[in-house]
Amino acid sequence: MPHNFITEQWLPYPPELVFAFFANPENLPRLMPRWQSARIEEAVFAPPPPRPPSAPRYPGMAAGDGTRLTLSFKPVPFSPIRLPWEAKIEDFRWNHGFCDIQLSGPFKSWRHCHTVSATVKDNVEGTTLRDEVAYELPLGPLSGLANTLIARHGLAYTFRYRQRRAVELLALATGRKK
Repeated sequence: MPHNFITEQWLPYPPELVFAFFANPENLPRLMPRWQSARIEEAVFAPPPPRPPSAPRYPGMAAGDGTRLTLSFKPVPFSPIRLPWEAKIEDFRWNHGFCDIQLSGPFKSWRHCHTVSATVKDNVEGTTLRDEVAYELPLGPLSGLANTLIARHGLAYTFRYRQRRAVELLALATGRKK
């Protein structure tokens, strides 16, 4: 049975910067909880489409449609084992969004779409980052219960951490205070 998880975050930075940050796969391990010791094990990059002429350039790479990444991480704190997760980037649209789909890993299926949009909050121009995850657990008839008891809480924890880290890392990258 498929499940959905959606979260949003407002960031006081232009959409082009927020998009560039999340489209750069080097930032992925830095956005995951430290205890997971996430790392990119393998990457085959596909170039993104040409950048819009008026878009500002930011340092770093962007993983275009067809990019494949294998990430490994610890599933629980102090775990001696690492789980591999192979993902592919699709639907890359400069300064709007992209999706990553699981090719192999801990879920039966996984599609995570990141979108950015310019928004104003308290008279400050910024960006709303929206994360939409559609996923299935590999537990057959127990998937619904496992989602309610474990998976949904784990996703909420991971994305709260990711949101805090995004604020910290973007502040560092721009020289701003949090």
